[in-house]
Amino acid sequence: MSSIRQEKVATLIKQELSIIFQREASMHFEGLFITVTLVRMSPDLGVAKVYLSFMTVKDTEAALKVVKKERNWTRHHLAGVIGKQVRRIPELQFYIDDSLDYYDAIEKALKA
Repeated sequence: MSSIRQEKVATLIKQELSIIFQREASMHFEGLFITVTLVRMSPDLGVAKVYLSFMTVKDTEAALKVVKKERNWTRHHLAGVIGKQVRRIPELQFYIDDSLDYYDAIEKALKA
């Protein structure tokens, strides 16, 4: 179970990363349409697990590699935005959010 502080920092990071991905998509992320679906913080607030969803992308693994390649730039840009609100900027770990695929599989199974 996460603490209130973890949830607040996770929400802040989710909002700011969403803005970063929206504004910088063409320059740093090859024009990908990236949605931040979930952020989970470690108990010491040192690591942020960021779950992403990609729209209109057939190869999500390749898209994830593009985001991971820009991890240091993203963390540095995030530090410029939230640096005054948190003590240290967490390390960012990016994952693919496959909850929509799971939902579709369940939906198809129920209809069959």
